[in-house]
Amino acid sequence: MSDSFDQFSFEDFSRETGEYRYHDYDWDDYETDVKTVGLARTWDGICRHVRRYGQGGLLRCENFSRMYEAGLALTDKRRKKASGQYGTPEDVSRLMCRLLLPLKAENVCDVGCGVGNLILCYLDLLGPEEARRLLSEGRVYLYDSDPVALEICRTAILTIYGEDVGPGLHLVTGDFLSGRIHLPEESKVISNPPYAPLRPGRYKKTRVRQETKELYAAFLEKILTESDRSVVITPYSFLGGGKFYALRRLMNEYNGFVAAFDNVPGNIFRGKKQGVFNSNTSNSVRAAITVTGNDWGDRGYAVSPLIRFRSEEREIVLTPEYLQSRIDPRRQTVSDEDRCYRKLDRRLAGIYDAWMERSDGTLKDCLAPEGEYLLAMPTTCRYFTVATDRPLRRGGQHLLRVDGYDRFCYLYCLLNSSFAYWHWRIYDGGITYGKGLLQALPVPGGLTAADAAFFRRTAEEMIRETEKFVVRKNNVGVQENVKFPREYRDAVNERILRILGRDEPPEVFDLLHSTSAEA
Repeated sequence: MSDSFDQFSFEDFSRETGEYRYHDYDWDDYETDVKTVGLARTWDGICRHVRRYGQGGLLRCENFSRMYEAGLALTDKRRKKASGQYGTPEDVSRLMCRLLLPLKAENVCDVGCGVGNLILCYLDLLGPEEARRLLSEGRVYLYDSDPVALEICRTAILTIYGEDVGPGLHLVTGDFLSGRIHLPEESKVISNPPYAPLRPGRYKKTRVRQETKELYAAFLEKILTESDRSVVITPYSFLGGGKFYALRRLMNEYNGFVAAFDNVPGNIFRGKKQGVFNSNTSNSVRAAITVTGNDWGDRGYAVSPLIRFRSEEREIVLTPEYLQSRIDPRRQTVSDEDRCYRKLDRRLAGIYDAWMERSDGTLKDCLAPEGEYLLAMPTTCRYFTVATDRPLRRGGQHLLRVDGYDRFCYLYCLLNSSFAYWHWRIYDGGITYGKGLLQALPVPGGLTAADAAFFRRTAEEMIRETEKFVVRKNNVGVQENVKFPREYRDAVNERILRILGRDEPPEVFDLLHSTSAEA
């Protein structure tokens, strides 16, 4: 598209009807245009019309994002899915912009800006006068590989802030990861990078690109190395996934904080997005917002727990104040001995520290391949972990062998406690509890004879009562699980807390199991 208004993809004025073509333009008109002449020509006409006559009706700037995603879904779902293009919800945009606002830098860059959800929100937060000054001084840079999306973004900015700010606006069309595209000096970045596989052989090799093979990780790497400060939303998998270790090592050179979000019961991206084939609205990506400041003292990142919230609690959760109340302020770096970030609630940090100090080994150290006693544990554990003394009728479970009856009873109780579940939430929290992570579970030591007797009694009672609490689902074959009353878990938690020298009540672990942000 050019800046000239001499030629139009669609005639604004219809000689047959004597009316403007876009008068009362609606979704049916839009869908017809996209299917008839394609997405680019449709938006060429819309952008020219809006810039000449202003916004109104459906053709208002606040509708552009939803319209464009719907248009992408109509024209090429597969390209959209492969490119990882997803819009940022309005409330998430506002949170990210509030986090970016206090970060000091000469220039503001939106990387992978799409149709401009983030930069438009940021400019709105600045207010009209400051926004116009920033734009007029040439301090706003927009990057995207999609020229149509960039033009829509420019149209929205010029419509809201005036055509006269146009000469100062920097639009960079192309692949952000290419060697020819760079961020300006003295820049801060806001970004929702694409979430898709990195195509091999296309880019200059770095360790992060070679090992992660993920576009979002490569974007985050370049943003870190070329900008001064940034706010970036990505999947949370880089916090603990093995293939992202190189990215975490790079992050040792910077500082900031990370807020990580679960996707149940509510999720950041509000479920199904336009143009995605999977219609499941609950299994959207678990997201993390990473804020890099580089002027906050010690290197490393402070990290939140995996924040769980209900859909109606979004307004509570999506504020800087709430996030700061949950983040453990200690900055973390990684090493070959300690390779992952801990997603740890600051309110449980004292218990975690005592747990690490009082543990003299891991679950792996307690296992015996040919052991006399069996522990079975399902690999999925959305809200709790459970162990039984027999295999369950289900797909996906760990079968563990143990020697020694007292050891068996203790580990049985430990796997049914909040500590086993907490370990998974700290280092993963996704869908399954991997074998390696389970075997790395720290096991508190220093048990007394009274402790051993307690775990024997508790394990024996739970085993006797197991059949009462078996739940079965038959949606994909028979899937058994066991849902013990919380009284058992509370009793075991209380005992382990005493072993650790802590005096908190067992209800403190409601912070882990609750589905509410206000726990």
